[in-house]
Amino acid sequence: MIGWSTHFAQTLLATCRDISPIAAIIIGFQLLVIRKPLAHPKKMLTGFLYVLLGIAFFLEGLDMALFPLGKLMATQLTMPEFLGINPDQPNLAWQTYFWVYVFAASVGFATTLAEPSLLAVAIKAEQISGGTIHAWGLRIAVSIGVALGIALGAFRIVTGTELYYFIIAGYLVVLIQTLFAPKMIIGLAYDSGGVTTSTVTVPLVTALGLGLAENVPGRNPLVDGFGLIAFASLFPIIAVLSYAQIAHWRK
Repeated sequence: MIGWSTHFAQTLLATCRDISPIAAIIIGFQLLVIRKPLAHPKKMLTGFLYVLLGIAFFLEGLDMALFPLGKLMATQLTMPEFLGINPDQPNLAWQTYFWVYVFAASVGFATTLAEPSLLAVAIKAEQISGGTIHAWGLRIAVSIGVALGIALGAFRIVTGTELYYFIIAGYLVVLIQTLFAPKMIIGLAYDSGGVTTSTVTVPLVTALGLGLAENVPGRNPLVDGFGLIAFASLFPIIAVLSYAQIAHWRK
């Protein structure tokens, strides 16, 4: 318990150091540029302390749960005993890792659906559009996009295919879709790719990619372990544009 308290205190101090420039800029602009006193300073100070504690606890949770969990699942799903293969077999067919793709898609879908930033954007989109854009439909579309993207990213790690092939092809699809998609959805679709790479999704996806690269024969964690976040940002754009186009055609 003492060791954890010391580690948490260090994390909290590091968080204060990282957040202090943001507070200094906001307070400086308020007092020196806008030249007005802070509204409700006690309330703002309380909220600021909550933010510091929340970030510190979140970082501790990453180290204690999310990162180890993602790496553990990747290790277990690639064990020779689970795959039913000879451990000395150097090259395996990509079909051997079927459950890895299923797990990657499931994690991508579930974490994105629970992403607070996506929920906030979806609610605002529904309010501003007057109900034309449904928050639940947008969340489902983005979650499906992330699921497909993470599964395809896991396939890339298993096969060792170059990352830029998928990224270039994906953005070509996005460019073509943008030409035919309703204008009201284009900005929201592009923003949907950014809100998915947030607090819940990134830790698990990063740990999953590194765990796969460490356990798939012939893969380098530094070269092949990263890149899943790019899939998680790209494929939601494709999914939301597709969702809008299908809804427009049906209407």
